[in-house]
Amino acid sequence: MNFKNKLISGQFIKRYKRFFVDIKINNHIITAHCPNTGSMYGLLTEGNKAWISKSNNPNRKLKYTLEIIEVNESRVGVNTHSANKIVLHALQNNLISELGDVLDINPEKKFGTNTRFDFLVNSKKNRTFIEVKNVTLSRTKGLAEFPDAVTDRGLKHLKELIKASKKNYKIFILYLIQRDDCKSFAIAKDIDLKYANALNKAVKNKLKILCYDCKFSSKGIKLNNQINYKI
Repeated sequence: MNFKNKLISGQFIKRYKRFFVDIKINNHIITAHCPNTGSMYGLLTEGNKAWISKSNNPNRKLKYTLEIIEVNESRVGVNTHSANKIVLHALQNNLISELGDVLDINPEKKFGTNTRFDFLVNSKKNRTFIEVKNVTLSRTKGLAEFPDAVTDRGLKHLKELIKASKKNYKIFILYLIQRDDCKSFAIAKDIDLKYANALNKAVKNKLKILCYDCKFSSKGIKLNNQINYKI
């Protein structure tokens, strides 16, 4: 996924009203949109280096969007909307070997009456639903975790994936670690035990778990290496 415009660097000041952040750039404070509904635990320290993008939409109220925060010299992608774009690029270029050769990709595919999964991909043999989860949390060096807050939405998706499995779809959940400093991944059971238990149930119903970290460059963010899932 490439950025539309060159990112602007500054210093993180504060987050407030959930979707607003103040970023200091050249002694000026800019209010930017924060496209992340999670707690962003461990990222919101005043003075952290941050990168924002500027929108080309003249009608947009907030012209800037928070994209990346740097913690301990490692970059963390905090824009949850970027996660699907990163995975879409990977699917288009067959970078996820577990899925085989992808013939067609259907983003935001409806399932049932009130559910949309991030992707439905078709190969010669399988129809596969993929749900993507953006991961930013790391409380232990080298370990990424999800979720960073109780996730009712994530719980719902697991239940719906089980229903899809029973209708003969292949089901995957892809934890996209938008960090480059983690070598393994685990579920934060202490934060959301219901989600952890539901994930275990889904695995027993043929859910496959994929965990990938990301590679950052001045141009964009791309899927990088598959990392170990710690049960």
